[in-house]
Amino acid sequence: MAQISPLRRRRIEDMTVRNLSPATQRSYVHAVSKFSRYFGRSPDRLSLEEVRSFQVHLVSTGISWASLNQTVCALRFFCGVTLGGFLANGHRTEKLRQCRRLFEVPLPEPATDPAEDAASRHPHDQCPCCGGTMIILATRTPPPRSRPYLWNDSS
Repeated sequence: MAQISPLRRRRIEDMTVRNLSPATQRSYVHAVSKFSRYFGRSPDRLSLEEVRSFQVHLVSTGISWASLNQTVCALRFFCGVTLGGFLANGHRTEKLRQCRRLFEVPLPEPATDPAEDAASRHPHDQCPCCGGTMIILATRTPPPRSRPYLWNDSS
């Protein structure tokens, strides 16, 4: 029996942990291996631009929508879960720092007293899920309400 590469083993473990069916696992493994063979390199050495060009290649071959969708889902799973995508848990803190730096968002200052800090904030500035501070970039004013049109049925 052929030896399974550590990357393929990890991908299969990731799919098993997420309870993907055996048929889906076979399909995803086939799609990623087809992607790898197209470029002649290991899939973990390929960039997102090469994923895009592979999708363009598939469309040019006349692939069905269902097959294309399945391949895209397989590549998304591989890039996002197995390889630890841009905001995957293993790199989230580091990538969020990088995003803050790129968008020039200052790091939040640590609160001296959590109770005092929470009381000083407007309730809409607090995230309902995690309680963190939300930065309001823009607000929308609702359109003026007009009176409902009353139908005159007595014609």
